[in-house]
Amino acid sequence: MTIQDKEHTRDPLWSALWKGWRCRCPNCGSGPMLTGYLKVRDTCPVCREALHHHRADDGPAYLTILIVGHIMAPMLHVVFTTFRPDPLTLFTIFAVGCVALSLYLLPRLKGVVVAFQWVRGMHGFDPHP
Repeated sequence: MTIQDKEHTRDPLWSALWKGWRCRCPNCGSGPMLTGYLKVRDTCPVCREALHHHRADDGPAYLTILIVGHIMAPMLHVVFTTFRPDPLTLFTIFAVGCVALSLYLLPRLKGVVVAFQWVRGMHGFDPHP
């Protein structure tokens, strides 16, 4: 039994979510899940797991907005009350920060949502319908 097999049998949910965070196939963990920035492959090029069943839709965008808002809003308040920077400087820094954090999180959260659907057997991922 390999380390990956032990990890998969021990806790398949967290293992699959970590693989999804890395934008890897939730089944094998080595094949890329995405073809571009957000386009999910129809099948994994390594293990041939079908990934076209996913229904991520607006879930990753919602989670990205939720996380970015909860990180940046308190930071904006602290920076404003502590340092009182010029409004244009404050806007520029936080606008760039919000965009950069959103672009970083969006594909990773899409991978997590697809991996969650895969491990729970949702939307056609179930091997025993």
